[in-house]
Amino acid sequence: MKFAAGLAATVAAFALATPSIAQTPEAVTVIHAGTVLTDPGKAALSNASVIVRGRTIEAVQPGFVDVPGAKVVDLRNATVLPGLIDSHVHLSGLDDRFQARLLASTRDNEDEAYTALINARKTLLAGFTTVRDLGGDPRLVISLRDAINAGDLAGPTIISAARMVSVSGGHGDARNGRNRDGAAAVANPGNVCNGADDCRRAVREQISAGADVIKIAATGGVLSNVPGGLNQQMMDDEMRAVVATARTFDRKVAAHAHGVEGVNAALRAGVSSIEHGTFTNEETFRLYKETGAYYVPTLLAPAAALADGQRGALTAAQFDKAKLAAGNAEKSFGEAIKRGVKIAFGTDTGVSPHGRNAEEFALMTKNGMSPALAIRSATVDAAELLGLSARVGTIEPGKEADIIAVAGDPTSNVRLLENVGFVMKRGKLIKLDGKPQLTAAD
Repeated sequence: MKFAAGLAATVAAFALATPSIAQTPEAVTVIHAGTVLTDPGKAALSNASVIVRGRTIEAVQPGFVDVPGAKVVDLRNATVLPGLIDSHVHLSGLDDRFQARLLASTRDNEDEAYTALINARKTLLAGFTTVRDLGGDPRLVISLRDAINAGDLAGPTIISAARMVSVSGGHGDARNGRNRDGAAAVANPGNVCNGADDCRRAVREQISAGADVIKIAATGGVLSNVPGGLNQQMMDDEMRAVVATARTFDRKVAAHAHGVEGVNAALRAGVSSIEHGTFTNEETFRLYKETGAYYVPTLLAPAAALADGQRGALTAAQFDKAKLAAGNAEKSFGEAIKRGVKIAFGTDTGVSPHGRNAEEFALMTKNGMSPALAIRSATVDAAELLGLSARVGTIEPGKEADIIAVAGDPTSNVRLLENVGFVMKRGKLIKLDGKPQLTAAD
């Protein structure tokens, strides 16, 4: 009893002698908005205030309210909307493919890491506050993801696929088309598999490396340096094994797929999204509707690849496939609009230049999608595909304060989104009046 009493006295004395730790009040920002697309695709609000406390949205109120001590951002002549989401990017790599080929033997992991950081900043300043990186060096992208999430670096929230799971000789096999010395220098990084059992192993290795989502190469791809067209490469049982294994780890599967047989096989296997979806038939659209899978069109990519081929930046094998894909993606997209397929915005940026992601919107509207639904595909719908609807995609209380603004009405002229003047990421001001607010510490 004496021990207990003595201990209580000591604790009480320590509490009296220890100063209380003051809680730093969270910064409050009030955005006065002329128009707010709180839930893109639905009716907008006019003359409203978005109140941001710390990193989250606290309230959306009618009128231009005043909050004592708050920073006020005047966007009365602008349209305010949720931060945009690009469901298909590759943050590492130089934008100029010809330069990338010339400098490949001189660049190391450190060079690629700094390039990825620069590309991430370009993306964020363009108004894309969330991206899904669908294939790159796992340690590089995941380290960048974690540094951004910790607030150490400025960039979009990253959902990473680590490396794309591919069969030998397939679109994700880095040894394709190399001479014997080059092929011997490329160790199998764990993403290449053959047979259902081996593909289960490859999925687990990507998850072990930190993958948030799994990506497979269901078909050939334009930029892999191997001839053979854009046909199905991964067998049906291999795809089913990937999807089943990913589900045991609560991961979705995105399928790179161009050729129609590969697209359909991936949909039957249960993937959550088809990336590119260049060639389609009646079965394709039936499967989209039956499975509820998303279509991520990446219309910028074929045009960019074809232009690269025309200026000599691609190998012969790559250029042949670029010509094969050209134009067909837009046809499939137009048909998907008519059929009511679920569409999530994605660009395959890395094939096209970073920071110009919003140019995809013009291609979407050119091929039959309304500006309002194109914006919804890059907010509400992309958030659903990425499993982030509870955090981003709309402007409502409790969600992260990922907010952008443009002058004018993007639901009338979607190309306004190519010039975003205001960007806020998790409550932090990133861009104001068209000027970056980043510091050296970011």
